[in-house]
Amino acid sequence: MSWLHAAVLLPFIFALIIPIVYRFIKRIHIGWFTLPVPVVLFIYFLTYISTTMSGKTRFAELPWMPQIGMNYNLYVDGLSLLFSLLITGIGALVTFYSISYLSKKEQLGNFYCYLLLFMGAMLGVVLSDNVFMLYLFWEMTSFSSFLLISFWRTREASLYGAQKSLLITVFGGLSLLGGFILMTLSGHSTSIRHLIAHASEIQSSPFFILAMILILFGAMTKSAQFPFYIWLPDAMEAPTPVSAYLHSATMVKAGIYLVARLTPIFALSQGWIWTVTAIGLVTLFWASLNATKQSDLKGILAFSTVSQLGMVMSMLGIGAVSFHFQGSQSQFYAAAFIAAVFHLINHATFKCALFMVAGIIDHETGTRDVRKLGGLMTIMPISFTITVISALSMAGVPPFNGFLSKESFLEAMINVTQAPLFSLNTLGVLIPIVAILGSIFTFVYSVRFIGQIFWGSYKPESLPHKPHEPSVLMWIAPAFLAVLVVVFGLFPTLLAKPIIDPASQAIRNAKLPDAEFHLFHGFTPAFFSTLVIYAIGILLIFTYHKWVKVLENIPERLELNHFYDRSADNLPVFSKQVTHTYMSGFIRNKLVVIMGSLIVLTAVTVLALPFAFDFSHVSRVRSYEVIIVVMILAAAIMLVFARSRLFSIIMLSAVGYSMAIFYIFFNAPDLALTQFVVETISTALFLLCFYHLPNLNRYNETTSFKVTNAVIAAGVGIAVTILGLIAYGNKHFDSIAAYYKENVHSLAHGNNMVNVILVDFRGTDTLFESSVLGIAGLAVYTLIKLRSKHKNGYERVDENEQTEK
Repeated sequence: MSWLHAAVLLPFIFALIIPIVYRFIKRIHIGWFTLPVPVVLFIYFLTYISTTMSGKTRFAELPWMPQIGMNYNLYVDGLSLLFSLLITGIGALVTFYSISYLSKKEQLGNFYCYLLLFMGAMLGVVLSDNVFMLYLFWEMTSFSSFLLISFWRTREASLYGAQKSLLITVFGGLSLLGGFILMTLSGHSTSIRHLIAHASEIQSSPFFILAMILILFGAMTKSAQFPFYIWLPDAMEAPTPVSAYLHSATMVKAGIYLVARLTPIFALSQGWIWTVTAIGLVTLFWASLNATKQSDLKGILAFSTVSQLGMVMSMLGIGAVSFHFQGSQSQFYAAAFIAAVFHLINHATFKCALFMVAGIIDHETGTRDVRKLGGLMTIMPISFTITVISALSMAGVPPFNGFLSKESFLEAMINVTQAPLFSLNTLGVLIPIVAILGSIFTFVYSVRFIGQIFWGSYKPESLPHKPHEPSVLMWIAPAFLAVLVVVFGLFPTLLAKPIIDPASQAIRNAKLPDAEFHLFHGFTPAFFSTLVIYAIGILLIFTYHKWVKVLENIPERLELNHFYDRSADNLPVFSKQVTHTYMSGFIRNKLVVIMGSLIVLTAVTVLALPFAFDFSHVSRVRSYEVIIVVMILAAAIMLVFARSRLFSIIMLSAVGYSMAIFYIFFNAPDLALTQFVVETISTALFLLCFYHLPNLNRYNETTSFKVTNAVIAAGVGIAVTILGLIAYGNKHFDSIAAYYKENVHSLAHGNNMVNVILVDFRGTDTLFESSVLGIAGLAVYTLIKLRSKHKNGYERVDENEQTEK
């Protein structure tokens, strides 16, 4: 195991340790014991910068389940390093912030356990080279985020938000698994590096389009793209440190990472380019528009997160155009990758700072409702300064880092209209238009975020608490992020060579020109677009109360949440109704469903596939075998018409003993002996049990009841006979009996073939059969205990009803 493997496992190890430590340490905030984990990991990943800057990568291999191609293989390049630094760096700041935000009265052991589980899962996602390990960690992020969102589990809204996020992201995860399976079948490998290197094999596969669609479903659900974004606003019910971590730098960017990582495989498809670009732009526009009407601080930030993720996603779609060109023209369109990477970093800084400020406002005033806030600029000047810097960066105002990546975004959207392929030079004119519209509303909600909290009139009567600045520990983390916003805006070259260039080259899978960012690029179309955004944005801010009513009056039944809620409410009812159709409490009904399915599936299989019935090697039927068959048929017929349970048991035993005689004639004395023992014990048990039941009563059976039984019985008999004949006439492999004969003595050192097969060759199977007996014993014990409780006062079921069941 390498240090890289240990780095991913470290959060999981501490996730087990922290709850134990928490039991013994109450005086010191347990967050101080958690903080070293992300700090150490961040420092560790910084050591890889020199490796990725030089164009090299690091691969660490650890076999786990090589038989199915699932190995714990990790891979560090510019892209995975970027996300690893974001996960651990932002994770360290969030952990530090949570120490002052969360009271010791909270269940802190659980909180930091969940937080570390999520951190480790995210590192596994971005560092895994194996697609199935990536999927494993992917689902772990859904599970751990569910625990974090529902941390305040006494709140109904928290549980609702956690359930919604889990259902949507797990649905996407299952889709992603299907896409991975098809991709590995096409590329003949589970290694992501190998699949990228042999992308042509996947692109020529008949599974290519389906795999692409399934993978995009998974990525879009995780990164809250339209129409799957509805889970993210409700996830804001989580504690603010969770929102700052999950929804600014980590979980919601997992889908972004997946699209970026797999772009070299799917970029040659115009479906990939148009789908990723269009969904990203629609998400940008729709979420930014909805953010303007929100009255909850975290609600505004939730929709702004969705909007910014759509912006990055659209840049990845535009960058994929570069795979269709060579030389300078390819680099021209690949600039979108550079812009996407830069905005990922910028978004993590200003959005995490804004979430922390929202937590501070909520913590110190007791509310996040902007209608109750206002006039806090002089009361909370530090929070005001942090908010102004971060929000203006999100709005794309210079000299902050968000302005630089936003300018690059607009430039990429305008440049792609020159691409002479996939109708981008015709229909593509809509791309910059939608991008500008989304940016206008981004400017509106960003500026209003500042104004609604700190400008306007002060309303002390509306606030649960008297507002004041928080403790120094609480504002250190957002202040540090605000400083980064300014530094990265003024000196973007600090990030260009060590971080941005290696990451963007990893996406393009080729060498790209060095990234360059300037506060003024000249009088370009992007510059004039920015002026239009500012002008219209300011106009919309001053006329806000006139046009926002249109958004607020949209009928609830037209919103996506309405359809989700209806589905979530109706699905359990529908499932219950379906279940009750076959889980009626009568064993006979369940058998009808099971055996009827067997009949239908057998009929469909026989009719759909060309099976042959070969009777050329069938043994001759001997006279005494006919006699035994007649005995079995006679006993079975009399069993059907029996009116006494005792007679039914005797006829059933006659069938079993007759089968044992068959085994004797077929030279299987061990099976015959087993059959005799089983039949004897079963008969004795039946007699003991049925002695306590009332007499058998068949007079209430209707004609349809009897006819159904007859049809099912005949159908099962025919189906089993057909299956036997098919198995006999369609042998595609040599019998394994020869292998047993040759190796039973040499490998197992035994002479009794049956014993050796059961104990040695099929030892695991026999072990699990023993486990089944143990489980059955526990079930019997449980039934006995329940019977004793039943006698002590539990309501007794009517005997006649119990008999029917």
